[in-house]
Amino acid sequence: MSEVKTHYRTCNLCEAMCGLEIQYQDREVLTIKGDKQDPFSRGHICPKAVALKDIFEDPDRLKYPVKKTENGWEEISWDAAYGEVVTRIQGIQQEHGKNAVGIYQGNPNVHNTGAMLFGAGFVKSLKTKNRFSATSTDQLPHHFAAYYMLGHFFLLPVPDIDRTDFLLILGANPMVSNGSIMTAPDIGHRLKAIQERDGKIIVIDPRKTQTAKKADQHIFVQPGKDVFLLLSIIQVIFKEGLVQLDRLGAYTVGVATLQEVVRPYTPEKTASITGIPAEITRTLALDFAKAEKAVCYGRLGVSTQEFGGLCQWLVNALNIITGNFDEEGGAMFTLPAIDNVAFLAQKGSLGSHGRWKSRVSGQKEFSGELPNSVMAEEILTPGEGQIKAMVTVAGNPILSTPNGQQLDEAFSKLEFMLAIDIYINETTRHADIILPPTTGLECSHYDTVFHTLAIRNTSKYSEALFEKEDKQRHTHEILQELTSRLSGKLNNNFTPEMMLTGGMQMGPHAKDGLSFDKVKKEPHGIDLGPLTSVFPNRLFTKDKILQLAPKVFLEDMARVQVIFETTHKDDTFPFQLIGRRLLRSNNSWMHNSYRLVKGGNACTALIHPEDAATLGLKDGEMVTIASRVNSVKIACEISDEVMRGVVSIPHGFGHDKEGIRLSIAQAHAGVSINDLTDEKCQDVLTGNAVLNGVPVGIVVCD
Repeated sequence: MSEVKTHYRTCNLCEAMCGLEIQYQDREVLTIKGDKQDPFSRGHICPKAVALKDIFEDPDRLKYPVKKTENGWEEISWDAAYGEVVTRIQGIQQEHGKNAVGIYQGNPNVHNTGAMLFGAGFVKSLKTKNRFSATSTDQLPHHFAAYYMLGHFFLLPVPDIDRTDFLLILGANPMVSNGSIMTAPDIGHRLKAIQERDGKIIVIDPRKTQTAKKADQHIFVQPGKDVFLLLSIIQVIFKEGLVQLDRLGAYTVGVATLQEVVRPYTPEKTASITGIPAEITRTLALDFAKAEKAVCYGRLGVSTQEFGGLCQWLVNALNIITGNFDEEGGAMFTLPAIDNVAFLAQKGSLGSHGRWKSRVSGQKEFSGELPNSVMAEEILTPGEGQIKAMVTVAGNPILSTPNGQQLDEAFSKLEFMLAIDIYINETTRHADIILPPTTGLECSHYDTVFHTLAIRNTSKYSEALFEKEDKQRHTHEILQELTSRLSGKLNNNFTPEMMLTGGMQMGPHAKDGLSFDKVKKEPHGIDLGPLTSVFPNRLFTKDKILQLAPKVFLEDMARVQVIFETTHKDDTFPFQLIGRRLLRSNNSWMHNSYRLVKGGNACTALIHPEDAATLGLKDGEMVTIASRVNSVKIACEISDEVMRGVVSIPHGFGHDKEGIRLSIAQAHAGVSINDLTDEKCQDVLTGNAVLNGVPVGIVVCD
């Protein structure tokens, strides 16, 4: 046995970028702890970090290409796999057209350096307009608002929580997520620090989350009705003369238009819709506007509802009109070492909307992608342009997108499917060929996305801990080879390190001497300082004007007006379904780590005690929950964490399908919340999936 050694790296299992200190011997991980020398995460980690060891050692993990045959899955060579993939894809496109191939990129891609640096080239080589990703499941409204207000779909504001005095959180649970589109490791101490400097934290959510329990105040809101609360808050601020644009006033248009839009939405008139008394809304608005430094942060809960696009517009608008946009303690923007925003702008890739539409229901593309809720209909509906083949890259859309059972049926009817994945899961079981890349500990890592979304400007590179086996391939190697063969161009054999070197040379900190070589020498990472004001230089709209009231949002207000003026109760589906995130889970494959699923049953339906009494339910009793599209049987958990009329189920479960190879996950199968969500329920404006506020009914199982 050799000596015990120490390796430092960034955890890539969620957005937090926590620094890890890993003790190992030969090819065995002994311990995983938080890296106290990491200036960003400061020694913090969450329970998910141990999954890096579990994945590396997982006997269910694929390491080499496999092909589905009459005798089951059989291992084949890389060359044979590449050859068959290219032959099948090109054959289908020659017969049915380029758009007969679709591609879905899952959430883990943004946690993978190779996928982020080489994925775009691969997608381009497929020459299809049927492109889908996890973006339209959970975050498209953020990009939509950034595109129309700021001129760049990836110019996303980040709450400057380390310097704010008033943090208003809507539909987010950072105590569990460590931030989302707000990379903020050690969030517990950061939130506590706000309160220790006499600041205030208020959480608006249909569930009293872990974050809400730490906040100064938690306010229940009816699922999907946050738009009315935001309209009322802004209405009060205008009426009370508290608008203060400060320096943004010189290059902001649409103030008077916004004032006119919000005028009817007084707290008194919206109270019956939101469930929030008028006096609470009014006090909230006044306190926010009068705080010296305040920031409103709305995340997944407000993005994944029928007015997700309007919500993210109004979140930005609230920060803007109170002087808390691009200002210390408000919503700010990073200047990362590798500047994706500037790089995309130089290429002319600022975003797009409506350049083409989906074939069946006419959904508009956004920045080159269609909403993933139309995947199933594009596969199942015959006719010219029908999807005949799918490629999935690190994704499990059957568990993560609306009406998973319909998508499961659709994938079973494909003529060909390629999966680039390390597991045979609920989606990849439909594949004809699976190409498995290396995992976290076998790969070098640099967070090209999350440094762009962090609450401080930071930079950190992690070497691979273990050498890959000779027959294994890294993600970038797989994507490069497929791109080369599909496009007919010579494989340039670039490495991620070559790309990172070039990226930093063009970055904003190069002038101060920052280089990739310098970053490589700092295994704990480099702190590049707090966020700074970047406007108007970093605005990408015409004439660098901030658009406070873009026409596209104003037109969508007609849908809000319908609800504002009418009252409708669904007696068939009287409850509203919302999701919830678990601390020991992020993506569905984490359920194959025994340490992350041990303990009691985590896949339960939270139901309020008064609702349980009305239904005659006892804690732990099995119930049937039904929506328009399907029904599931699940154990109920009676809890006053949720408001009356709401039921909450965690996401990522449903590991009971035939043919998957996830032995631990199968033993903790649970049910999929996306067997209940409805592909027909979308945010009409953006195309984002509706996962919160889905109408359901509940009955006791026989």
